[in-house]
Amino acid sequence: MDKVNIEEKLSRIDKHWDPKVVGELNGQHVRLVKFQGEFVWHKHQAEDELFLVVKGSFDMQFRDCVVTVNEGELIIVPRLIEHCPKADKEVHALLFEPAGTVNTGDAGGDRTITNLETI
Repeated sequence: MDKVNIEEKLSRIDKHWDPKVVGELNGQHVRLVKFQGEFVWHKHQAEDELFLVVKGSFDMQFRDCVVTVNEGELIIVPRLIEHCPKADKEVHALLFEPAGTVNTGDAGGDRTITNLETI
């Protein structure tokens, strides 16, 4: 049984919007990601997503509101809810979601990561 040093793993990520797998349990991935700017509007048909902010803060945009998520806080986005993360400054986040979850959900496009790297 190995422990995961979140800071060390984050130091190995050098590209925004490119999540890396750092653990797996019960068919779920624990992923780390760095991001800045605005992502793409999307939703997930069958998966809920958890975003835990390790460093920084960001706005989770929904069609009817915006929720600011600060360092040490988390937000759970239920399946079928359209959302779009946006960060003015770089954010480091831990994601918890089913292993098959595609980062861009139903939107697709050039930010879709199909082969997640485990670090």
